[in-house]
Amino acid sequence: MPRTPAIATLRDGLPDRYLSPEDLVTLFGLESVETIYTWRKKRTGPPGFRVGKHIRYDPAAVRAWVAQQAVAEAEAA
Repeated sequence: MPRTPAIATLRDGLPDRYLSPEDLVTLFGLESVETIYTWRKKRTGPPGFRVGKHIRYDPAAVRAWVAQQAVAEAEAA
C-alpha cells in the first residue's frame, strides 16, 4: 500500500496561503489596515488567528463572513 507523504497529510484541507490584514484591506477596498484591527477588537469582522505576532485569516472563513454579512443585510432591508 503506497504511503502518503507527511506534508500532504498535514496540508490536506488547508489553504495554500492565509490572508493578512493588508490583504483584507485590498480585498474590501478599505482605506486603512486600522479598520481591520478595529473590527478585530470589536469582534465584528471575519475571524482571524495569531501566528506568532502576526494576524492571519483563513480565506474560507472570510468568504463565510462575507456571505453572512450579505444575508444579514438582506434581512434588515
